[in-house]
Amino acid sequence: MRILEYVLLIFLILCAIGATVSKRLLVTVIIFMAYSTVMAVIWLFLEAPDLAITEAAVGAGVTSILFFLTLKKVDSINKGTREK
Repeated sequence: MRILEYVLLIFLILCAIGATVSKRLLVTVIIFMAYSTVMAVIWLFLEAPDLAITEAAVGAGVTSILFFLTLKKVDSINKGTREK
């Protein structure tokens, strides 16, 4: 169980670094969703289910939806697919 916690913490650090270095906004939002999901699992390991539910609902859910809507509004999602 300890190994899984360490793997999750390393993944959390990699997500934080990846979100700051990523140049594409869509990729950054997806990394942020992964960060929030892993953080919710870590809250479960720390025996804080109320925080885990809140992190999953707000961090990975509502905030990500708002980010996606914002990217669509500024037409960033369509630009990223046309560049290839």
